[in-house]
Amino acid sequence: MNINLKEDIRPISYIKTHAADMLKYINDNKNPIIVTQNGEARGVLLDVESYQNMINALSLMKLIQISENSIGEGELHQNKDVFAELRKNIEAI
Repeated sequence: MNINLKEDIRPISYIKTHAADMLKYINDNKNPIIVTQNGEARGVLLDVESYQNMINALSLMKLIQISENSIGEGELHQNKDVFAELRKNIEAI
């Protein structure tokens, strides 16, 4: 994703009058549109696939952070113990 300053920054008035074109643009190019109001950046228009990828990446980063915190607190378990517990739970079903 490369921001094209000429195409990817638009005032809200332009977005309002060209909404369908803007949606087509973000879906075709996978570039977010930075929406300005009174000359200031106020929002971002993003295609659904890119948004979902961003949410997935943030979720993964959160899991990594939780894991790092657990390691730092000494909450570690041996693989053999974890798998033995899983096998026991599966057999109980």
